[in-house]
Amino acid sequence: MDINLPDVHAEVTHYSTLYEQALVSNDVAMLDELFWNSPHTLRYGVTENLYGYEAICAFRAGRLAQGLARTILKSVITTYGRDAATVNLEFQRTGSAHTGRQSQTWLRTPQGWRVVAAHVSLLTLSSS
Repeated sequence: MDINLPDVHAEVTHYSTLYEQALVSNDVAMLDELFWNSPHTLRYGVTENLYGYEAICAFRAGRLAQGLARTILKSVITTYGRDAATVNLEFQRTGSAHTGRQSQTWLRTPQGWRVVAAHVSLLTLSSS
């Protein structure tokens, strides 16, 4: 299997950047577009477990558009062949005492690259 083919890696990096821009600007339409429209799609969030595209869209529609700014601390994008990839980020929300982690599995679909599974979690920073 070909890992990190340059052209595929560039495509996934582009889509990951689009996702990040949509996330921090609360561009719900773009976020919805970048998730695979399937009942098999899932997103585990900090406080929610969402099964299926419809549940993910409903969550996004009801989410507050405040406190979304964040700094990416580390990004690891790995592509597997021409049609699958993972994107893993560590981030810090502006004004937060937590480091966040975001993992996404991306799949090339007939509509383009889409997130088929995502997981977001937070770590509390120690005060030592």
